[in-house]
Amino acid sequence: MKRFSVLAQQCLLLMTCLLMALEAVPIDIDKTKVKAEGHVEGEKVENPDTGLYYDEYLRQVIDVLETDKHFREKLQTADIEEIKSGKLSRELDLVSHHVRTRLDELKRQEVARLRMLIKAKMDSVQDTGIDHQALLKQFEHLNHQNPDTFEPKDLDMLIKAATSDLENYDKTRHEEFKKYEMMKEHERREYLKTLDEEKRKKEESKFEEMKKKHGDHPKVHHPGSKDQLKEVWEEADGLDPNEFDPKTFFKLHDVNNDGFLDEQELEALFTKELEKVYDPKNEEDDMVEMEEERLRMREHVMNEVDINKDRLVTLDEFLRATEKKEFLEPDSWETLDQQQLFTEDELKEFENHISQQEDELRKKAEELQKQKEELQRQHDQLQAQKQELQQVVKQMEQKKLQQGNPPAGPGGELKIQPPGEHKAGDAPQHPAGGDQPLPPGHGQEPAVRTDQVHP
Repeated sequence: MKRFSVLAQQCLLLMTCLLMALEAVPIDIDKTKVKAEGHVEGEKVENPDTGLYYDEYLRQVIDVLETDKHFREKLQTADIEEIKSGKLSRELDLVSHHVRTRLDELKRQEVARLRMLIKAKMDSVQDTGIDHQALLKQFEHLNHQNPDTFEPKDLDMLIKAATSDLENYDKTRHEEFKKYEMMKEHERREYLKTLDEEKRKKEESKFEEMKKKHGDHPKVHHPGSKDQLKEVWEEADGLDPNEFDPKTFFKLHDVNNDGFLDEQELEALFTKELEKVYDPKNEEDDMVEMEEERLRMREHVMNEVDINKDRLVTLDEFLRATEKKEFLEPDSWETLDQQQLFTEDELKEFENHISQQEDELRKKAEELQKQKEELQRQHDQLQAQKQELQQVVKQMEQKKLQQGNPPAGPGGELKIQPPGEHKAGDAPQHPAGGDQPLPPGHGQEPAVRTDQVHP
């Protein structure tokens, strides 16, 4: 979730899920001894990519809206429910003409971009069929029926689309991780099939040994529990564990001083716990699994603490959580190595899907090979025809030389001039050669005298 860093507090409220400040003091620095550096007025903070396919459009709309004083004030006082319900979108009618004009321009550019991408997609899949529903989904963040002007409906659709897409991001991550784990197991089993019985036993023994070694780690504290936070307080912050204070802890780890613990700030709290289980130097420890464990921890704390489900933890929400019984006496935390990540049936279905994909790729490869062989055959045939033509031309040249005829030029033309065609100024020659006079009728006709008149 490192890509879910901040967009600025206004953007956070507007999108409900676009989180966190970019500039963060490392977790192991005691903020009580660090002088906070305020942002320069008007300073532009570069925000990270949200991962949405309309990310740039979303940012540009937010930037333009923030230039309107009225809308910015409404945004700062609005709560999450007002934003989600579309009430804030109706404030768009009150923004300045300049802002609306700029939003109209942004929308036209976005519609043109999507149309170009969809056309390219349709051209690329014209032989395999078109998923029209998937194409229409590309327009869910704006009203494509009105491609020219940005209306309150466009803002409402943009907010709802971004909220939904970002809320589903974690679910997508979990699904991708599950596929990753099944692929690992599939490849391991396929490799075992290539070994003889003795080597296979050794490999399976090594695999079990690595699993046992990975599972042999110190106790992992329940994420968000008092024991877990006190460990951060003592080891990361360097403070006396007997003086643990939740309010001070919150302010120490609100690294951008915005009054919230966002997702990245929460995930930073679990580093010490993760280091108990994962070490990049160990062959048995998978860093992809470590990031999935971090995501699970953050999700758990958010579900327990984030009362209004805006993906941000306020000081009030944090303090309420520390008063619960679960904070003082939590259940034990099961790490990924203690859980069954997939069933045999799920693995079998996954392998069948892989097999189908491999079959399709194999068929395509065979078709391409046939096309390649046909092109090679046509190429060889043309080469043979070319060689035959060259041989015929060569034989004709040799035959002309043997008959005393001059060879033909590059274009097949004769290199001698036909009879009766002479260059200007050339005197006609006797057929047999020499300087003897030409026979009657073979010489030049006498010039006609104009001073003589014939009857």
